[in-house]
Parts: sequence; C-alpha cells; structure tokens
Amino acid sequence: MAAASDISTRLGTGERDGALITALAAKVGTPFWLYDAARIESQIARLRGFDTIRYAQKASSNLDLLRVMRRNGVKIDAVSNGEIARALAAGYQAGGDELVFTADIFDRPTLERVAELGIPVNCGSPDMIDQIATVSPGHKIWLRINPGFGHGHSNKTNTGGPFSKHGIWHEELPALGPRIEAAGLDLVGLHMHIGSGVDYGHLERVGDAMIEAYRALGMPVKAVSAGGGLSVPYHDGGSEIDTEHYVRQWDSARLAIQQHQGSPVEMEIEPGRFLVAAAGCLVAEVRAVKKVADRFFVVVDAGFNDLARPAMYGSYHRIGFVDAAGVPVTGVAHPVAVAGPLCESGDVFTQGDGGVVEFRGLPLPAVGDFCVFADAGAYGAAMSSNYNSRPLIPEIVIDGAQVRLARRRQTMEELLALETGETLDLA
Repeated sequence: MAAASDISTRLGTGERDGALITALAAKVGTPFWLYDAARIESQIARLRGFDTIRYAQKASSNLDLLRVMRRNGVKIDAVSNGEIARALAAGYQAGGDELVFTADIFDRPTLERVAELGIPVNCGSPDMIDQIATVSPGHKIWLRINPGFGHGHSNKTNTGGPFSKHGIWHEELPALGPRIEAAGLDLVGLHMHIGSGVDYGHLERVGDAMIEAYRALGMPVKAVSAGGGLSVPYHDGGSEIDTEHYVRQWDSARLAIQQHQGSPVEMEIEPGRFLVAAAGCLVAEVRAVKKVADRFFVVVDAGFNDLARPAMYGSYHRIGFVDAAGVPVTGVAHPVAVAGPLCESGDVFTQGDGGVVEFRGLPLPAVGDFCVFADAGAYGAAMSSNYNSRPLIPEIVIDGAQVRLARRRQTMEELLALETGETLDLA
C-alpha cells in the first residue's frame, strides 16, 4: 500500500496511490483527510538539533497524531483547555515539562485547570502573570515576548509588532523581573514567535531580539524557545528550509545568554505546520464540471468548512485528480478553478489573497473522479467547522502497515444533539 506522503507530494501520480484513494473512498466515503505518520517522523528528525521539540498541536490535533508525536519524544503545546484535555488523553503528563499552556489570556476554567494540574504557562500578557500568581504561588512560567516586529506569509499569520495582539511588549520587560520575583513565580524561559513563514533575515533579527529581551528582563532563565513558523514549500519547486542553519542561528543566541549568566540554557522549538503540513491531504469527489465562458469550474464535495485556508488568506495547495478506477487524470491542460458546494462565492480553493479566483492549468476530470489537495495536514481538519450544517469528516492515519480511522464521520444526530431548547432558570 502506498504511503500518504507519496500522495501528498506526487498528487496520486502513481497507480498504487490512486488505488489507495479509491479504496478509502469506498470504505469511508468522501471527503476525508489522509495523513502519513512516516512523513511526520522524517520532519521531526530534521529538528533534532534542538534540545526540545514541542509540537504546536493547534496545527492538527487528533489523538492519533498526538500519539505519533509522543512516541517520538516530541513534547506538546496547548493553547486552550480543550487542547490540554487532548494532550492528556493522548498520554502526555501534566506537572512536568511535557505539556505547556500558551495564550495571551486565561479564561476562568483554564486558569483553574492549569493551577490544579501544575501545567507550566507561557504568559502572553502581564495580566496572566498576576492571575497565575494569585491562584498558584511558585507556578512555572515562560514569557512570550513581542519584540516589536513581526513577519508572516499573510497579515493574518504575523504574530509580532505593534499590530499584533500576541506576546508581552518588549518595553515592559524591565518592570516584569521584580514583579515575577515578588510573586514567587518560577521563571523557566523566554519564548519568541513572530509569525509563520519566517525567512533567514528575520531569523537573525529574532535571535538578537531574544538576547536583548533577556538583558532587559534581568533574570536568569533555564531555556529559550524559538517558537515556530518554519516555512513549508506549498508550491512546486519551492525550497525547503535549511534546518541546520536555523539551529545554528538560535544556538548563537542561546550561547550568548548562557555565557552571560554562567549557567546552562536549553533551546526549544515549537513547530506546528512544519511537522504535519506535507504529511496530510484532503480527498474529495468531483460532483460537477461546469464550463463558464472559456473556463471551467470543477466543483467537489469538500468546502471551506473543511479546508478554510484558501478562503481565509489565499493559501495555495497543489491539486490533482484520480479517476474512479484509481488512475491519475492526465491530458490537455485547461483553465480550471476548483470550488466547493457551500452557498458562498468565496468557497473556491484556487484563489489568491483578497479572494480573487485563480484558474490553473489542469486536466479536466469527470464527475465521480477524486480531487486531492496536497500539503493540507496543517490547519485543515483543525480549522474545520459545521458551516451549512455539514458534519465533520473522517481523518485517516497511515502508520507503517496500519491504516487507522483517527476520527469517524460526524453524524447529523450528533450535530443536532447540542440544540436542546432548554429553558434557563435565572432566578
């Protein structure tokens, strides 16, 4: 059986890949998500130069994938009470350093939970420092720093600078050292993540900013975190990030801090999409091929409720077709836009940032063929919704010789069960 990584990177150009798609479609229906554990493990191996790899599970958080991370020694980052519950269900332990909670605020239930379980907190606002100190004296904390600048492949993925809500503004750091000491909190380290799609020029700048933040804070640290944001080549011919160069750049910052304080400093990285993007694809069925003027719309049974990234910020996913017999669709290229079934003009997978529909040179499939969206393992299933009252779709993981149903298709009964119509007594 072909691995899902073959499908993700070659878009079903091999007959064995097509046979796998058709077999799974017959078993679970379409649309569905497909992941390859081996591809995740190969990405993990590229980051072994860091002391700790901590997965940002918001990228893709089904329990099966979290267990793959755990067996490979990858620790976990949670950004909500629900993600804490997922990590614990996957076997991660609270109270040590396996699990860290990262956010810019505490909602009340999450504050109670991290205090109860002793989960280290990566504080993205000064208010979080005060709130955790009140309920959990001596709690372990990190500080997420906004260095005053950011960078991302879209304005919606830029997490630094004066227009970002994320992190503690760097000019506030001198006042925080005494505040942390007075509260009796245990400072673990500093964290800096300025956005997704970070280039090497910004990387060097971030390393220098980390050193400046450490000096401004005036407290010793046990670790520094490079955050995430490592680039993924979504386009054909795109270059892979040089992870060894990435390690060297951050190691320079770590060593400078370590030399200054005279005690060891560990180095973490917090990848999300880097680990899972290329490991996953979305498979849908072609339900209509429509000619519009001199162009074509191929309409499939997956919508932006399943894969939101193109509609959200014009992200690019390579697309290929496999016929009902499992054979890759080839032939003359036509100007083709691929769209979904939602009652929204924005439900188009081939669009640029700003919503402009783009027509690609693709062979025309037939109704009943399958459409494969590559590199969809990150922020695909994790951002899915029930918009248009559409149930969540299955997630399948290929792990060596095993094919596992990580999540079955949601039923309409489950979707409607939350709508009780209960009368609330406010007396």
